[in-house]
Amino acid sequence: MTGRTGNPDQNALLDDTAKAIIRELQLDGRKSYAAIGKAVGLSEAAVRQRVQRLTDAGIMQVVAVTDPLEMGFARQAMIGIKAEGALEPIADELAAMDEIEYVVITAGSFDLLAEVLCESDEQLLKVLSERVRSIKGVKVTETFVYLKLVKQTYSWGVR
Repeated sequence: MTGRTGNPDQNALLDDTAKAIIRELQLDGRKSYAAIGKAVGLSEAAVRQRVQRLTDAGIMQVVAVTDPLEMGFARQAMIGIKAEGALEPIADELAAMDEIEYVVITAGSFDLLAEVLCESDEQLLKVLSERVRSIKGVKVTETFVYLKLVKQTYSWGVR
């Protein structure tokens, strides 16, 4: 029996120890491998190997999360997209754009959602008008400009 991903190789990597390592990194992404090893009962080298296997498999990534406004990006928005035809090629084109940081295919009012990060309103307009709306299959876009980030978390735990 396989888990949510349906990929037996990835499921084999997600044993209780791997989940404990992920939990430790969600609490503090800067925690040392030695400290994680102490918490989960492994050596530093074993933790390092496990983390490498989990990142190589695409199960997790360890990154610095920043506040876009503090990094010089004045405009952040979510773009709702209604499309026709195959959604995957549209999602791939969106994902290839440097300004777009998040793309999902959805069910509901929109077929896709794309989060965009721009240095100005002018750049946002250019991305929308010249790039997103020119993708074959994109029929309607609706842009939700972020006014204030209230909550952003990546520590939802493991199952």
